[in-house]
Amino acid sequence: MDARTRVAVLISGGGSNMAALVEAAKASDAPHRIVLVVSNNPDAGGLALAQAAGVEAIAIDHRPFGKDREAHEREIDAALATAGVQVVALAGYMRVLTPWLVGRWSGRMLNIHPSLLPKYPGLHTHARAIESGDAEAGCTVHLVTDGVDEGPILGQAEVPLVAGDTPDSLAQRVLVAEHDLYSRVLAEFCAQQNGVSRS
Repeated sequence: MDARTRVAVLISGGGSNMAALVEAAKASDAPHRIVLVVSNNPDAGGLALAQAAGVEAIAIDHRPFGKDREAHEREIDAALATAGVQVVALAGYMRVLTPWLVGRWSGRMLNIHPSLLPKYPGLHTHARAIESGDAEAGCTVHLVTDGVDEGPILGQAEVPLVAGDTPDSLAQRVLVAEHDLYSRVLAEFCAQQNGVSRS
């Protein structure tokens, strides 16, 4: 019996963070494995990436559900249950979740955000960091709660700003930090779920 924590990753686009999580979970000592990738966007490039890595990947298009976000989430939740998922990682999932799904996965759903929370929740984080004259930007992994980007922080990584930075150049460097941080924090979180120390 495989005792590793069963993780699903929710994506909406290219899936670079998801791909990093999948790769890290292949390590022989990883306390988890990625068993499912779900996208609300059937055209998400990350679906093909996941399939190429041997991970089941499905699209549950949000558009047929109209404004009934909970109905869409119930379909996602059913897919998670079928796959025996224990932990959910949001990785570029661009839908605002309803309290129903957040409640279903309370304490078991992680997200990565491209700022050093509590600074700059929401969108346009890199432009806001540059406009504020910050010395550093970065990324945060946190548990998902009803408030946008407000959940308990599980880990952060700092990325220095450099002269001439644009939102795009900063975003590229922060993304590299995201891949490392998210992989590390997810492993630590799943190890704790299993009662295994990673120290």
